[in-house]
Amino acid sequence: MTDATRALPRSILYTPALSLDRVVKAWSYDADVHVIDLEDAVPPPGKAAAREVCRAALEKAPAPANTGVRVNPMGTLEAVHDLLLLAESPVRPGIVVMTMVESPVEVRLLRDILASAGAHPEIYVTVETPAAVRAVDGIAEAADGLILGSADLAASLGVEITWAGMLAARQAMALACARYGTACIDTANFRLDAPEVLAEEIERIRELGFHGKVAVHPGELAPINRALRPDAAELRQARRVTEAVRAADGGVALLDGAMVGPPFARRARMTVERGDAWSVRFARSAPRKADALADAGAADSGVVR
Repeated sequence: MTDATRALPRSILYTPALSLDRVVKAWSYDADVHVIDLEDAVPPPGKAAAREVCRAALEKAPAPANTGVRVNPMGTLEAVHDLLLLAESPVRPGIVVMTMVESPVEVRLLRDILASAGAHPEIYVTVETPAAVRAVDGIAEAADGLILGSADLAASLGVEITWAGMLAARQAMALACARYGTACIDTANFRLDAPEVLAEEIERIRELGFHGKVAVHPGELAPINRALRPDAAELRQARRVTEAVRAADGGVALLDGAMVGPPFARRARMTVERGDAWSVRFARSAPRKADALADAGAADSGVVR
């Protein structure tokens, strides 16, 4: 398995560190990654208490490697306390989500700080400032994943959170992530009363090459998982394409009446490798996720991107 085809999460659920019971309950929901939020969802007076909730929650985490913590922006005192928590916690998260990043230097600094404490989590960066969009290529190279932060980005641009308003940032992220094998995760949908908006966003980000999507409500997980998790039928077809091109000595082959050649085989191999990597990391960590993968295959819905 190459670095470019490592396991990429398809669904990420954020839960504010306001209550230990609330965070622990969230783990019953079927998300690939669960993120404990210490940033926007926690009012300033509650930051210290939230860190205690986070520490206790990490000790109860059923899968720490697939548990994340979103920290406050680098350069703030709250971030210093957050990093001390991560360094001193007996159980450390597998993912740290950075906020308000403007340069890859910040990513490397965080990685070095945590490494000095013996912690080596994946680093995901929320792309939510114009400066981050401008520096997205370098940030994608330095990070393990990018997450679109539409609320802050839209506020900075003075626009509404619409598809057109966020399209340039999404395209920049998709291209940068493709260059470096970085996970590319879409923003949360804030229109909880309009499931059709979520469905349309999912379809459009698939077309752009995004791998996953954030959820802020567990009710959004089912459509995200159905559409973005590996699909058994798609994986079977990808293997057929790979085999057909191999049988043609790496040239052009005819499969089911369609011509397939090296570019098709390359995409098919990536589909299979990413599907296998996802299954090893996420599906096997919880039986319900493996069942969901089988159900998706039977329904022939969703694709690997």
